[in-house]
Amino acid sequence: MRLSNIIDEYYDAFLTRYGDTVLPEQIKALNAILSCRTPDAGQIYTVCPDCNHTQQHPLSCGNRNCPHCQNHETSQWIDRQQNKQLPVQYFMVTFTLPCQFRDVAYRNQRAVYSLMFSCVSSTLKDFGLNPRHLGAQIGMTMVLHTHSRRLDFHPHIHVVVPGGGVDPSRRQWKKKKGKYLFNQKALAKVFRARFLDGLNKEHLTIPKGARPKWVVDCARVGTGISALKYLSIYLYRGVISERNIIANQDGQVTFRYIDGKTKEVCSRTLKGEDFLHLILLHVLPRGFRRARDYGFLHGNAKKLLFLVQMILHVRIMVIVRRPRPVFKCPHCGKPMKILGIKPTGAG
Repeated sequence: MRLSNIIDEYYDAFLTRYGDTVLPEQIKALNAILSCRTPDAGQIYTVCPDCNHTQQHPLSCGNRNCPHCQNHETSQWIDRQQNKQLPVQYFMVTFTLPCQFRDVAYRNQRAVYSLMFSCVSSTLKDFGLNPRHLGAQIGMTMVLHTHSRRLDFHPHIHVVVPGGGVDPSRRQWKKKKGKYLFNQKALAKVFRARFLDGLNKEHLTIPKGARPKWVVDCARVGTGISALKYLSIYLYRGVISERNIIANQDGQVTFRYIDGKTKEVCSRTLKGEDFLHLILLHVLPRGFRRARDYGFLHGNAKKLLFLVQMILHVRIMVIVRRPRPVFKCPHCGKPMKILGIKPTGAG
């Protein structure tokens, strides 16, 4: 069940119903997925150096919301995270924005998402530096998700945190003791205060009836790599896999998902245009980064990360760039060479 076929079928109905509120980036995503791997996206010309066979290949759209694109980028991100991995216990902390704030978040995405990253990072950083909790500078990998399992608009940030940090005065590693990272209720209280203060500074209205207690969840996740692989699924390839779209008939689209509480496989059916609207709710503003590193995991802290790896006796692996897949000749199976590229719109 290809998403592009669903877009093609319900494109006009979607614009008729949601044309007044659709955002430019959402239209751009729709058009990109619709043209992906078709001549409309451009073509690449290749030749086999052995048998001289020539071939044309439609280009991928490269849009980060397309289920067919950027698998290479996802693999590269996992490779980078694995090269930062430490032999310690990892935790995943999830900060969720209450439902009362979803409207203001959707209407002010860049400002609210940036504020979420800022408040989450400063809250965890200060808890780590507090001598009562750890007394060290921690490292963090954060990923913004905007969807629930049912694909409703549900902004939250997942944070993968190694269980320990660097003592800023002694330049020593301090291991986090105990079965949990920090107190969840205390994290939620500080995050709430900083987020509300940030909304005021951005001159954004705080919704009425906002609950006084927010939710922060913290759990141990072993070595951390499984959590990072889970977070990578939605980094570059949209919020739904095409294998989870199970039906498209009588003007309605059905997709499946796993219920977070019961772990049972469930399904949801929507009109085609409403399904497209649901998918597009999660298109991020142009250039906005969904994944970010902080502390000694930040790209500018390579020397500090190297120090941590030396202290923990981590075997330093040479980072080898993962090669991109090559076109193979359908006749002899040899790698083909690129002759040229015909971009979108070229005559």
